[in-house]
Amino acid sequence: MIELEGVPELIDPVMVAAFEGWNDAGDAASTAVAHLDREWKGEVFAALDAEDYYDFQVNRPTVWLDGGVRKITWPTTRLSVVRVGGEKPRDLVLVRGIEPSMRWRSFCNEILGFAHELGVEMVVILGALLGDTPHTRPVPVSGVTSDPDLARTMDLEETRYEGPTGIVGILQEACTHAGVPAVSLWAAVPHYVSQPPNPKATLALLNRLEDLIGLRIPLGELPEDARAWQLGVDQLASEDSEVAEYVQTLEEARDTAELPEASGEAIAREFERYLRRREPGQGPGPGPGLATEGGDTSYLRDPSSGRTRPPKPEQPGPETTPESAPEAGPETASGRSGPEEPPREGDGAEGDTEE
Repeated sequence: MIELEGVPELIDPVMVAAFEGWNDAGDAASTAVAHLDREWKGEVFAALDAEDYYDFQVNRPTVWLDGGVRKITWPTTRLSVVRVGGEKPRDLVLVRGIEPSMRWRSFCNEILGFAHELGVEMVVILGALLGDTPHTRPVPVSGVTSDPDLARTMDLEETRYEGPTGIVGILQEACTHAGVPAVSLWAAVPHYVSQPPNPKATLALLNRLEDLIGLRIPLGELPEDARAWQLGVDQLASEDSEVAEYVQTLEEARDTAELPEASGEAIAREFERYLRRREPGQGPGPGPGLATEGGDTSYLRDPSSGRTRPPKPEQPGPETTPESAPEAGPETASGRSGPEEPPREGDGAEGDTEE
C-alpha cells in the first residue's frame, strides 16, 4: 500500500518521467526533468527502494562528505511534486531516476501505483536517441503513443515500432494496459556530437512538452546555453573539412525531407509558442538560430583517441517515425545509444523511434 502523507491534493496532475541510461542520449531527457524540478522547486515525496531494482555493480552508489560525516547516495528513482500556479493551474509529478537493472514489471507497477493514488491524468515520458540529424537544424522531437484515440486527438504518431526497447517503452505500454493515457516524446541527438550535456535537445523537449500539456515552462538560461552549445560545435566543425562536409550532407538531406512539412499548421504552432512566451511590452528577443559567444568546445572529440571525424552510420532499422526520427548512428565516446537496440561494444544503434 502506498502512503502519501504530506502530499497535497493535486490539480489536474500530469506525470513527467525520464530515466538516465539507454534512453537518454546526451542526457537530454533527464536534464529536462531536472530543469522542471529546479525551476518549480519540486519537493521529493517518495523514492523507490534501490535494493529492488538496481544492480550496484552496474550503477554504483557514491560516497560523499556532509560536514565531515561520510554518507552514501544509492542509485534510485525519486518522485517529486511541483505546484504550478497561474490562470490555469496544473500540478506536475516528476519522476527522475536511472533505468532499472531488473524487475521492470514491478518497477512500472510501483510507478503506476503512485500515479493512481495521486489522480494523475496523463503520463509523459521523455527520451532521447542518437540520430543522423545536423546540429545546425532544429532538434526533431517526435510524440508517440500506443493509444489510437490519443494519437488522433493530440496530433501524435501511433507507434508501430517492433524490436528491443528500454524502460521508456515498457512504462508506456504498462500505462496503456492500465488505462492511463501515456505519451513518449523523443528528441533526436546528432550521433557525432552525443557527449552530454546537450542543452539544445533539452530545450526542444521542453518546448514540445509545453505544447502538449498547455503549461508555460520557465526556460531560465537554457536558450542561451543552447546557442552557446551550437556555436561551440560550429567552431569545431569548421576546423575539420571532413566534419564540415558531413554536416552539410546531413543538412541537405534534412532540408529535402522536411520541405513538405513547412505547412501553415507548423508555422501557426511556432507563432503560438512565440506569443505565449512574449511578455507584455517586450520584444521578441534573439531568435533560436542565433549563436552567442562562449560555451565548452569539447563536443566532437573522442577523448580516448582525439578523433573528430564522424563515424559512418549504419543502415536504418525496421521502421522509423516519418516526421522526426532519423536513423541513428553508431555509439560514440559517451557510450549513449538510441532506444531501439541494446548497446553493444563497438556496435551502432539503429534509429527507429519507438514508444
